[in-house]
Amino acid sequence: MRIARQSEGAQPPPGAAARGANAAPVSPLVARVETLEALFRHVEVTRMAGVPVLNRELRVEAVGFEPVAVDPGEAPAAVGVLLTPWFMNLVWLPLQTTEGDVGRMREREVGGVGFEFISAHEPGFGAYEACSLASPMFEYGSQAQARATAVAVLAELRPVAPVSNARRGFLFGRSAVEGRA
Repeated sequence: MRIARQSEGAQPPPGAAARGANAAPVSPLVARVETLEALFRHVEVTRMAGVPVLNRELRVEAVGFEPVAVDPGEAPAAVGVLLTPWFMNLVWLPLQTTEGDVGRMREREVGGVGFEFISAHEPGFGAYEACSLASPMFEYGSQAQARATAVAVLAELRPVAPVSNARRGFLFGRSAVEGRA
């Protein structure tokens, strides 16, 4: 689903909540994900207000964003799932504000699987890429159900690394040498 551009003269969406002077520094990943969520909460109450595809049982939530390997010369990025009341997207999120070609299609590999991402850009936020997983979201009866689906998708794309024999031996109180005997 393509989201319409913000109208001329409208204020950009708010960033992450203001932090007090004594607050601990926030990582670029956390700050960027918080800003992504704030952006789409703003979109929900402005551009999507009154649109009949909204599932009122759902809210905007970023799920499982983790850094990913990028091509040489490309900005550091993270991948996760963005849930909204109108879509669930796999999102390629640059960790710094960048410019991008809106509507450009690009195949990216996530977890060994090729996905076709579409680039987007929001004023005050910058570029990101999205791959639709579900839209509209009426098949989800609750936020917990939608989140569980997002977590399951990410689990499939991020398989757990096997435990080595040496590590398995350590966990069970045996040395690597004993494990080979």
